[in-house]
Amino acid sequence: MYRTERLHLRPSRTDDASAVLAAIGDQDIVRNLGSAPWPYTLADAEQFVAAAFNPEEPRLLAFHGDERSQVLVGVAGLDRMPGGEVELGYWIAKSHWGQGLATELGARMIGIARDELKLTRLTAGYFIDNPASGRVLAKLGFCHVADPVHRKSRAREEMALCQMCALGI
Repeated sequence: MYRTERLHLRPSRTDDASAVLAAIGDQDIVRNLGSAPWPYTLADAEQFVAAAFNPEEPRLLAFHGDERSQVLVGVAGLDRMPGGEVELGYWIAKSHWGQGLATELGARMIGIARDELKLTRLTAGYFIDNPASGRVLAKLGFCHVADPVHRKSRAREEMALCQMCALGI
């Protein structure tokens, strides 16, 4: 559906559940997400991939490799928040950290938000004990908008300090 220099992005399919589980099945990933549970199970992955694709709030799986041997490396989405703002969220499989894939994936999602959804602003947040995600957002042009706030982390089973950011697009 979408491409970047190294990634192929598309909505999930029901047969993606095992790949999602394999890619996200690390507590170091899940603890930095707001709504994912820990431990993350096959049932969680099946529920995730079964969700209907919403073009107004796209959630896309990111694959690396050629058409014959693609590997799921992460997921990104644009979610409308209760206050009406649209928030960029993403995760990258631990085996692919440090390769610039989160920045590449985030840049493509910003393009979708701007060009297809005609948005003029995006928000994003990162738990302050995950500075790597903060660096990704800074590379994408996001700026801090306020002091850190407490946000729920389902995997941590507690609130955690989160730095909210925004980007005019």
